[in-house]
Amino acid sequence: MTTLTNLRPAPVIDETARLLTEHYVFPDVAEQLAALLRRRLAEGAYDVDDAEELARLVTADLQSVNNDRHLRLKHHADQVPPKRGAATLDAMRRDFDTSLGGAPRVELLDGQVAVVELAPMLFPLEWAAEPLTAALTLASRARALIVDLRTNRGGDPDTVAFACSYLLDERTHLNSMYWREGERTEQSWSLPHVPGARFGGSKPLYVLTGETTFSAAEELAYDLQQLGRAVVVGEPTRGGAHPCNGWTVHPHLEATVPVGRAVNPVSGTNWEGTGVRPDIACAAADALDRAHELALARLAD
Repeated sequence: MTTLTNLRPAPVIDETARLLTEHYVFPDVAEQLAALLRRRLAEGAYDVDDAEELARLVTADLQSVNNDRHLRLKHHADQVPPKRGAATLDAMRRDFDTSLGGAPRVELLDGQVAVVELAPMLFPLEWAAEPLTAALTLASRARALIVDLRTNRGGDPDTVAFACSYLLDERTHLNSMYWREGERTEQSWSLPHVPGARFGGSKPLYVLTGETTFSAAEELAYDLQQLGRAVVVGEPTRGGAHPCNGWTVHPHLEATVPVGRAVNPVSGTNWEGTGVRPDIACAAADALDRAHELALARLAD
């Protein structure tokens, strides 16, 4: 338990409301949510002395209007650095160092079907380029490939494009991102050249998903699915298509506010709220075996 020692909930709510109105990608929803938070504060709904409980209550209200899973008041057991996003970055680095750089598993199954697990997230490209190159280059010689995203909780869109570049033959428009700041749109494309060897764009490719697959991991699955490049196997994903920034609003609380939204060039929309819907639906625990069966059948043909 982390208490709000010497601090009332009101300043946390006021700062969170301010961040919403200044940065949230949907300004009209931001106004509704800011008003909701202030009304709930006045009603005494946030009269708690535990930071984790306050985070739970505020997050429920933040997600009550449009169910945006990236919109949260996030509790940290350790004290949050005051710099924007520093808490997330510190935790991310610890995960990177203990997961072989985000590629904890590369395995060759029967029939020369490779499995590359990308978890627990798609780390910033300046960190992840080397381990991803090693993993995907090693898998490039396989006859079919399974990319396991079942426990991947998101990450860097640039890393999504980098990974896709190993799975396609030509430079391809993958996604577009609309940013509230400047009301600008940026396109994301696969790279014309990659370090290492490509698996390429013609051999069988399967992507595994689960209910915890989120954010950038969903983009990786969604981009490849919409291009017709991969068969998605498993469970529907969580449904978060809005990149966000984090701001420290209390020594143990971080407000994460989406500042952009994805627009896929094929579908014209994204996976927000709905998740990525698998082509082959099955329990996440069974997805690897199911994808392996599909790959062997395809190769036999």
